[in-house]
Amino acid sequence: MSIDKWVFEMRHLASIFNCRSSSFFNAVAWLLLAGALPQFAAASETLKKIQENRTVVLAFMGVVDNLSPFVLIEPDGEVSGYSIDICLKIVQGIKREMKLPNIKIQFIPVNTSTRFSALLDNRADLECSVSTNNADRRKNFSFTIPHFFTSVRMLVHVNSGIKDWSDLRNKRIVTTKGTAMSDVINKRSNIAGLGLAITELESDQECVRMLEQGLADAFVMDEILLYGARASAGNPDKLVIAGTSLSVEPYAIMLRKGDPEFKKMVDKQMAKLVASGEILRLYNRWFMQPIGPERRMLNMPMSYILRDSLRYPTDKITN
Repeated sequence: MSIDKWVFEMRHLASIFNCRSSSFFNAVAWLLLAGALPQFAAASETLKKIQENRTVVLAFMGVVDNLSPFVLIEPDGEVSGYSIDICLKIVQGIKREMKLPNIKIQFIPVNTSTRFSALLDNRADLECSVSTNNADRRKNFSFTIPHFFTSVRMLVHVNSGIKDWSDLRNKRIVTTKGTAMSDVINKRSNIAGLGLAITELESDQECVRMLEQGLADAFVMDEILLYGARASAGNPDKLVIAGTSLSVEPYAIMLRKGDPEFKKMVDKQMAKLVASGEILRLYNRWFMQPIGPERRMLNMPMSYILRDSLRYPTDKITN
């Protein structure tokens, strides 16, 4: 397919969704044109593997911790969720591009640590959960366009007297192993001279358990995940999310580094989700409507930072 035809199709999409300025086209053009031509035959190890095995392997977290609405394990074992739906849409696009309608999808469960080895060992093609795109991870992995932004806060006892970070001086902090939280906490501790003692645990569940048992004073994590952790606690009413936002964490689908053709393919499908408005529909389904067996509704409108980022979608993150 020629680049001119891609340009025509993008302008047609813009007219369908009543975009009154050229920003729509400019926002997604670099992604669609950078990887528009289907040159995957011999250039990409991942695409070659998919072509041979007729399978795309998606890694997901959430078996132990409550990662709803990003990952939801249904009572029958089916895997769903906001991040999962995005990955499924990406795979649909790959099927079309490769003209392989019979590609199968295989899910493999991982945790905060094994999600990295699953990609590095070639056991998974995409990690579809709540992985933060940051400078340290970009040394070994690639990320596509962010699909969510969250901030770092803390979960504490209602009667703890802890309202903000300055109240944590010499307190015991827990966080989840394999995340970026330790660096964030240490930076805050060093700047403010808080003298924090940090313990990394295997799961959010363990962190909440330590907090409930009085063995920790605060559980520091991404705010959106703290809501799920609090909901899963034995006495959620005794816990509260506190503290001003420490940093902004962009969640994005993670993939192996060093496979630029596969990266182009994934970016192209993400750009199409943005251009078509499908990403907005997926967000509304998982954040603004009842979900799960309990039909719980988060009622969390899309943040300004995510909405603005989708106007000019890019995988380039400054941190």
